[in-house]
Amino acid sequence: MKTIGLALLGCVGFLSACFAADLRFSSASGLVIPVDWQDPSLLPPRFRNHCSIDINTTDRRYCSNHCGLDYQLYYCSQISFGCCHVGRGYCDWDNHLRCTP
Repeated sequence: MKTIGLALLGCVGFLSACFAADLRFSSASGLVIPVDWQDPSLLPPRFRNHCSIDINTTDRRYCSNHCGLDYQLYYCSQISFGCCHVGRGYCDWDNHLRCTP
């Protein structure tokens, strides 16, 4: 019984030690956007306006594209883009925009 338990523990340990693949490419849009932040250079040119620097937390640049104060424009695909609070948006596995609370 101990042998089976050790074998099971070894399998679980091995599986949990596997690393995720490098997520720089997705067949859906050709590019996976960073989960918590988008640099303005990753946005299509028409959305690169009303850009500023987040001086409160990270000192990173972001663009709001008419989203409003303390909002950032996130671009996941041609059909999924929009506004979330600065640093709170991400693209899910289906390239749909999601905002964290």
